[in-house]
Amino acid sequence: MKIRKGLKTDLPYVLELIKELADYENAIEEVQITVKELEDDGFGKKPLYYFLVAEDKNKILGLSFYHIRYSTWKGKFLFLEDFVIKKEYRNLGIGSQLFEATIKICYEQNMKGMCWQVLDWNTPAINFYKKYNAEISSSWLNGKLDKLSINKIYTKFNE
Repeated sequence: MKIRKGLKTDLPYVLELIKELADYENAIEEVQITVKELEDDGFGKKPLYYFLVAEDKNKILGLSFYHIRYSTWKGKFLFLEDFVIKKEYRNLGIGSQLFEATIKICYEQNMKGMCWQVLDWNTPAINFYKKYNAEISSSWLNGKLDKLSINKIYTKFNE
């Protein structure tokens, strides 16, 4: 098993893992991204994201999908957007190796830290992160506007 940087040819498998995670989180209907969009957004002149994969015998077993976030208070952070190991390969140490490889990127790029979100009911994930002495905050609430809302607001203010 090895951890390596993600390649464009990995994207169909990346989308499978994204969908597997969304299904686990009871939100499979929320996945709208396509392989073509992933390719355009991650492999153009200015990539919007990066990823690592855990691979064994040319089979992708896990994914660490991240981008760089900038904190006006502290500076450059790695934001771990998705972290998933295929269900049948969990609890074999693959997640630890992949997570530690992601931490190594933070270290090598002199980031101020790494952050992510985890659902409050996802006890296995919370326990995994706590093994690394991660701070799991319950004081910050997520805010979001989806594309439909943005379109409505923009149209309203530009009538």
